[in-house]
Amino acid sequence: MSKLIFYTYPSCTSCRKTKGWFKDHHVSYEERHLFRNRPDANELMELIKLSKSGIDDLLATRSETYKRLNVNLNDLPLSKALQLLSDEPKLLKRPIITDGKHLIVGYHQEDLQRLAFNKTLQKEKSIG
Repeated sequence: MSKLIFYTYPSCTSCRKTKGWFKDHHVSYEERHLFRNRPDANELMELIKLSKSGIDDLLATRSETYKRLNVNLNDLPLSKALQLLSDEPKLLKRPIITDGKHLIVGYHQEDLQRLAFNKTLQKEKSIG
C-alpha cells in the first residue's frame, strides 16, 4: 500500500481531530499543508477519481471563498475547475486523506478505522 497522505490546515478543527486520531492509533502519514504545499491540478484529478461525486466531494460550498465565487465549477471545463481549486485551496473541504486507493474527506472515525485496518492488513501481507 502506498503511504497515507493527509492534506490539512492546522487551524481546522476536523484536521486536528484527525491528527489526534492518527496519533492515538499509531497511524503514520505524510502531512501536507493545504495552503503552503497546495495540491496541483494532477493531484486533484487523482483525488476526484477516488471520489463518489467528483469535484462536489472536495468542494467546500459553505466557505466564504466559495460564496464569493461567482462561478459554478461544474460549468467550467475540468482543467479550469482543477486549476481554480489548486489556486484557491480554501475551496477545498478539510481534511483530505488518501492512500492512493481510498479517499476520506472530513473527519469520519469509521472511515479512518477502515483505512487503518486495511493498511495493517496490507503491511501483514507484505511481511508474511
